[in-house]
Amino acid sequence: MNGRAFLKRVVDVVGSAAAIVAFAPVLGIVGVLVARDIGRPIFFRQRRPGRGGGSFTMIKFRTMREPVAGEARFLSDADRLTPLGAFLRKSSLDELPELLNVLRGEMSLVGPRPLLESYLSKYTPEQARRHEVRPGITGWAQVNGRQNIPFSKRLQLDVWYVEHQSLWLDLRILLTTIRIAVFGDGVESGQALTDVDDLGFFTNEEKNAQSG
Repeated sequence: MNGRAFLKRVVDVVGSAAAIVAFAPVLGIVGVLVARDIGRPIFFRQRRPGRGGGSFTMIKFRTMREPVAGEARFLSDADRLTPLGAFLRKSSLDELPELLNVLRGEMSLVGPRPLLESYLSKYTPEQARRHEVRPGITGWAQVNGRQNIPFSKRLQLDVWYVEHQSLWLDLRILLTTIRIAVFGDGVESGQALTDVDDLGFFTNEEKNAQSG
């Protein structure tokens, strides 16, 4: 591990630990609200590829109800996204449990967002470079359009981050993320993922696995 990578890991450990302590009351309140309004389990867990393509279990708060009888799970998020879930997504509070992933070394505070494992075989060699670093709670793509940009652009931005990563860039991304979380910029609640999948990555089966 070089000096920059070591310092980034130190920032991740200190930052995630401090954030878990600072947001402990918020985590508790959100957990209670999710259990009451959406149901148990309160967490959405899914295997995602990390650095080097290795697998880990990402943790988020649930934002969607279970499908009712006769309702296909792979329909647009708008069909099952609850009002509480929409608020959690807009405010990014649903991402707070990922601080545990950061503390465990599976994620970083800043890096490319972890996508589905099924995408690994679909990336070009250039796109696959996004896995040269740990995935992040937030990243360069999230502060440059978030959900309003197509997959192809997101992957380009991820690779740009890999090539230009620095602690100063991470600080810029974190500060911008706070502003975006406050104002909800770039969040499209109930957006169908096929609307932004210009690479043909997403099948109904994968959409079923994505929902949470």
